[in-house]
Amino acid sequence: MPIEDFADFLTGNVPEGRIAELGIGFQFKVALRLKELGYDVLAVDWNPASVERARELGINAVRDDLFAPNLELYRGVKALYSVRPSPEIVKPILELGRKLSVPVYILPLTGDAMPRGMRLVNFRGLAIYAKDI
Repeated sequence: MPIEDFADFLTGNVPEGRIAELGIGFQFKVALRLKELGYDVLAVDWNPASVERARELGINAVRDDLFAPNLELYRGVKALYSVRPSPEIVKPILELGRKLSVPVYILPLTGDAMPRGMRLVNFRGLAIYAKDI
């Protein structure tokens, strides 16, 4: 169950177009796979070094604070996703999805608790949490 399988899950649930990875950090495999599959990926992180590295890899990346997001950055996004987000940014991610009226998909670190109201999906052995609009 490679992490890239999360990209395959997303392609089965999100129409092609613009999709945003929140809190990308230095884990670029899912974003690069989605890009290969024809998606317009927007990588978002607060860390300028992470944003710069994503850009070096050819990923459209921006710096944003998920606790006070710039909603204009997310114009046209069809879904939000996050790979192993730190627990403190999960609620802001869900709130952003609510504000944008788009679904949210989270692949948590094993053992991280997810908020109530999220649907658990097992995809090729990956525990993915979904919050539909």
